[in-house]
Amino acid sequence: MLTTETSTEIAEVGTLWREAMLAGDFEAAWRQTDRIELPRRVAERNGHFIRQSHHLLWNGEAFRNRRVLVRCEHGLGDTIMFARYFPLLRTQARRVIVKAQPMLLSLLQGMDGIDLLLDAWTTDRLPPHDVAIECMELAYAFRSKPETLPARVPYLPTGRLRTIASFGMPNEDKCHVGLVWAASDWDTSRSLAIKDLAPLAKVSGIVFHSLQQGGRATEITSAPLRIEPLSENTRDIADAAAAILAVDLVITVDTMVAHLAGALGRPVWLLLQKEADWRWSRNCDRSPWYPTMRIFRQPDSGDWSAVITRVAHALSRKRRDRSASESQSGHKTARA
Repeated sequence: MLTTETSTEIAEVGTLWREAMLAGDFEAAWRQTDRIELPRRVAERNGHFIRQSHHLLWNGEAFRNRRVLVRCEHGLGDTIMFARYFPLLRTQARRVIVKAQPMLLSLLQGMDGIDLLLDAWTTDRLPPHDVAIECMELAYAFRSKPETLPARVPYLPTGRLRTIASFGMPNEDKCHVGLVWAASDWDTSRSLAIKDLAPLAKVSGIVFHSLQQGGRATEITSAPLRIEPLSENTRDIADAAAAILAVDLVITVDTMVAHLAGALGRPVWLLLQKEADWRWSRNCDRSPWYPTMRIFRQPDSGDWSAVITRVAHALSRKRRDRSASESQSGHKTARA
């Protein structure tokens, strides 16, 4: 157990924590968090420690029969990923108050486990509560393991999402695929060049739809394959969710859309760089976080060509399997 918090010790904890998560050993990661948090809590109770904004928000207090404030202070994908814990938290807490990013309010409205949903970007006074926690701390608070984390999908409220936007998908004999090829600029290693998608053009029976947002959404005009524009109609995240519910498959790089599709329980193929984020375990093509997700990872850093070639082959097999199923049944397979 650490007695002081030197930068070297904290860096060591961070490194060991990440390696444990990538290995799928969640408990080993939580033990590293304990090295920092348990001494803090003792010092806090004794009046020798003041929790700062860069520290974990949760002070270790129990949730049972308490009013719990969940603050969502990281990325949009992070909030969507850890929203899975709200129903579990509500089984213990007397009241669950969630302060989420304004872009997610319409998505989370009516979600099981939330008693009060608030805009996190306002300066309004915090509502009365007994315990506070940041949403990404919930996995630590519940000591989740890959086999025990809340992984039932969908955990977002899909019924209302299906009614807020209408995305008619003509050509019902085709397979409709939503595409996202670029993440935000803060980590360009997650993104593909539009030309990298060329092998997908060889797959027949597929209609590709752009779910890409930001400046790179306009790249469909120079894409090596036909991509139907859907970006203009999916700027709002709830509208994007409705579109994801309408297509057969989402193919995306590591961005918010991957979490959104997984949380909605939709088939999603995640395109990953070789050295990926801690939440995507190494040497796995499946994720304990999202049971409907399949992972396609670079064999070597920067090698998107191998990834897209594998995706094109898998997409061809998916199309053949669907056609065979329709032929055997004598009618078209109902689209999910």
